[in-house]
Formats: sequence, C-alpha cells, structure tokens
Amino acid sequence: MKKENQLTHLDGQQIYQAFLSGAYEIIDHREVLNRINVFPIADGDTGSNLSFTMQSIIDNAQPSSLPKESLQSIADAALMGARGNSGIIFAQLINGIYMAINEESTISLSSFIQAIQSAKQYAYQAISQPVEGTIITVISDWADALLSMDPTSLTFEELLEQSIIAATVSLNETTSKLKALQDANVVDSGAQGLLYFIQGMLSYIKTGHVHLPDNSTNDINTLPFPVSAHEDFDENYRYCVEGILQGTSLDKQQIKSAIQSLGNSLIIIGHTQKIRIHIHTNHPEKLFDIPKTFGTIIFQKADDMKRQYESIHRRKHPIALLTDSIADIPKELMDQYQIHLLPLNLIIEQTNYLDKVTISPQYFYQLMDELTDYPSSSQPTVKEAEKVLTELAEHYPSIIAITVSSQMSGTYETLVKANKQGKLAQHQIEIIDSKQNSGAQGLVVKAAAEAIDAGYTFEEVVKRVKESIKKTKIFVSVPTLKYMLKSGRIGKAQAFAADVVNLKPVVSIDQDGNGIVIGKTFSINGNTKKIQSLVKSMMQEGQIKEYAIVHANGGDRVQAFETFYTQLIGQAPAYIMEISPIVAMSAGLGTVAIALITE
Repeated sequence: MKKENQLTHLDGQQIYQAFLSGAYEIIDHREVLNRINVFPIADGDTGSNLSFTMQSIIDNAQPSSLPKESLQSIADAALMGARGNSGIIFAQLINGIYMAINEESTISLSSFIQAIQSAKQYAYQAISQPVEGTIITVISDWADALLSMDPTSLTFEELLEQSIIAATVSLNETTSKLKALQDANVVDSGAQGLLYFIQGMLSYIKTGHVHLPDNSTNDINTLPFPVSAHEDFDENYRYCVEGILQGTSLDKQQIKSAIQSLGNSLIIIGHTQKIRIHIHTNHPEKLFDIPKTFGTIIFQKADDMKRQYESIHRRKHPIALLTDSIADIPKELMDQYQIHLLPLNLIIEQTNYLDKVTISPQYFYQLMDELTDYPSSSQPTVKEAEKVLTELAEHYPSIIAITVSSQMSGTYETLVKANKQGKLAQHQIEIIDSKQNSGAQGLVVKAAAEAIDAGYTFEEVVKRVKESIKKTKIFVSVPTLKYMLKSGRIGKAQAFAADVVNLKPVVSIDQDGNGIVIGKTFSINGNTKKIQSLVKSMMQEGQIKEYAIVHANGGDRVQAFETFYTQLIGQAPAYIMEISPIVAMSAGLGTVAIALITE
C-alpha cells in the first residue's frame, strides 16, 4: 500500500527542485568522479565536466508550475552547458525526458517511468558508437528497472529507492565490462555521476529540501580505490572538442555524416534549431570549418586531453608552466616540456574561435583579405582562466603563468583576477607579465621550461624568467600597414600618410611592453637591412643565446632570414614557425620577425 502523505505526482516546481538536488549531489562528488575517470581517456575531468553541466542547470534553468516547462528550461540549460562525453549524454537524457512529458499540471509515476524509457532510446541515438559498460548502460538498466515496477502501488520515494538498487548493481558491473575499468579497479565515472544524480533526486523527494554541497566527499585521500597505471594516451584523438551550432533546419544525420571521419566518441544532441557536437579529434580546426556550412557556430571548446592525461599520469615536473596563445613556440616544444596553453579568442563573423586551436594560421590567412567585417580578438574570461588554474592546481604543487604584454592584452590582468578566486589563493602561483609577444614571448616561455626541466626551484625559475624578459627583443618587418589599419592598431590618417610615402616600418617592443616603431624605411630591402643593423647592435651588447624566426606566410623571406642570421650569429634558429592568427591579424600577411635572447 501507498504510504500516506508521500508523493505520487510531481508538479513543475517539485521537478525543478528534484533536478537541482541531483545536480548539487554531482557537484559535491566532483573530485571523486575525477579520480575514477579512466574511460574513454584517463584525463581526470569527468567530475569537472559533469559539474560544469550541472552548474549550468543551477544558474540558468527556471522553474514553472508546469512540469514540461520546467523540464524545457532544464534541458536548454543542460544543452548549453554540457561538457565532455558524460555531460552531453546527460543533457541528451534530460532533453529526452522533456520531449516525452505531456502538457499536464503534474507528472504521475506512470508518466515518469515512460519518460525515462523514452529518454533512454533518445540518449542511445545521440551516440555514434555506444559503448556498453558506461553511463549509457546504467541509464538503460535504470530505465528497465523502473519499467518493471507497478506505479499503482508505489510512491516516488519507493520508486526511486527500488530503482537505485538496480542502478547500483549495473554500476558495479561496469568494472568487468571494460578492460580500462577492470585494470584500474573502478566503476565508470559517468555512470557513477548518474547514480549520484538519482540519489540527489531521492533526497529531495524524501525531505522536501534541495541537497546542497558540503564538500566533505571531495577529500580524495579518503577514497578506498587507488588510481592505477593506465595505458599510454592515444595520439590519434588528442582534443575533446565541442561546439554548438544554431540554424533553422539542422539535420543531425547530415552533420554526423560530414564530421564522423574526423575522430571518435562522436555525440550529437539537440534539435532542428540548435545542436551540440562532441568529438575526440586531432583536427579541431577542421571540425569548425565543416559545421559552419550548416549553420552558425555560437560556441566552441577544445580540451587538450594529452596534456590533461600527462598532468595526472605522466607529469614530468612539480611546476606547471602555462602560457597564452600569443606566445609563438612550436607545438613539439610545448609537448616536450608539457607546457599548458590558454587560448585567446578570435572573433570572425560573430563566431568565436580559439586562437591556435580551433583555427589554424593557414586557414586564417585565406580569410584575411576576404572578410567584409575584419576579425577582432579578446582575452579569456576570468571564469575560463580560473578553470584552467584550478585544474592545474589539482595536480601540480605550483604554477607559473607567462602572459603576453599587459600593454597589449588584458590576459595578464585576467589571470591575476582568476588567481584570487576561491581556493586558488592558497596555492603557489606566479603570474608573470612577459612584456613581450609572439616569438619573444615564446623564447621567454622556452627559457622557463628549460629551467623547470633542469630542476630549479619555483622561486629560482620565477627569478630566471624575469631576468630573461629583460634580455629578450623582437624586431618585426611589416611589409604593409593595411592590416594594422583594419585591426585598429593605427588610425586612418596615420595609414594614409604612411601609404603615401610607401612606409615599411620595423616594429619592436619597449621595456614596458609597449609596441613601438623602431625604424622607418621605404622598401622591403631597407626594412630588412634595418633589422640586420639592430641585431648587430644587440650582439655588441651581449652574446646571443638563441633566436627564433616567426612569420605570417613569409615565403622566400623566411629562408633569407634563416640563411643570413645563421651565418651572422653562428648558429641556426631555435625554431621557425607561423605566428598566431591573432598576431597575424594585426601584423599582416608577409610579416617576418626575429626574436632574440642574450646570455
């Protein structure tokens, strides 16, 4: 028999509160979920991704008296805030529940059971290649357990209590279904997150109060299971990439056919007006080239799973080194020294790209002379910077972040503000203004990486970095001022006057980090000779330790620079590379620069 005064129907407000309680339960166990995350990649972020998804629900969903309206708001918030495999599957599950619920004043037990069963199928359809032994299996087993119950003789409390038993059995069985889980002796982290969510819902049904995090479950030292060694990272699928596509008649099957060859772990959720894409790929820039043909890209994210994996399982040093995407330093050196990247934002036709990650220099060069509205850029938000620092602080005793000159970007100030948030103030973190950009900033970052690799202490590395900043210079050969005009770096009057005299400036950076014109010439040849003279003067003041040549589609001039300075300095450049798209946006096509650091 049904117990008196216990719920057999839920109104819109109660559904909203129950889902909030489930969301908070996941957030309360974020560290636990991160700790046991070994599949599909042991990158330790399932808890963070699910928590981000849940926080989006908490921050953005609005209750209504009608269950369907509450669920629509929750589903929309989950779609916009979903992160990672489990987060996106979770968002699809909620969206499936919303679509299955009728326009009624309350949800009955029978309606709830049927909605979960329908949502199970909806979740399976979103995944390109469902893998059993993960969250999708526990969703299925939980839904089937609900379907086997008699809604006429139960309350919501009893329904959830009994179905949790079946979900727990299914969760425990995930360990034996996947080798990665079996080797680490853990259950699937996404599936465990689902169980926490159901338990949070039950807590609300029982008490009438939303469960709020107490953080007591976040002490990973109390966990009974160790994190064991894992297989090496699969280099073929480095980035966990997500995007939101907006349009009028989006076709998920068409989009799936267009992008599925780019990687694995493909999940597509949403509806005809808005779709969220998740994929693991080595080519995030190619992914965002394809979907724009279907609609407008309104969100992009790309997590470097290789770097995340290394932070947990293959960390070389106790000091994390972070820099922004303005630092021009080759990817192979970033990988060698495990340097972490905070990309700036490049806005092209209302789409926000992640500099150097979701857009390549070569692709950007093709657009520069075609766009009616010239691109703009922006630094990361404080929230984005805080997320990066927080994740590093979970795995490294100390962090050194080296940013582009604070006179050229607000990135330094953003990281300083982020460092004051939450628990970060308790960590050993140094934010350093490089007072440089491009190749010069890259050489400073390289010097920091080498000092860390050599075993210097945190304080010693910081000191050496600040000393290297004073010894670093960059000289930039700018063949035309039209890109500086387009980007707003100079005014129309200045550009017109320079154009009249065919000015080819040499640009550098002063000791305070301000961009300056250090030489004015009237030909590329004169421009090149001016830089040669400046380098010779620098050599008289001190021995060149190393140098780098960076450029924006510099062509034959790059080879000429390499030949000349190899002979002049007596050594080959440390590296030659294309500059960041954001730097190229202002410097322009054909720009070639040499950055040098003295002993």
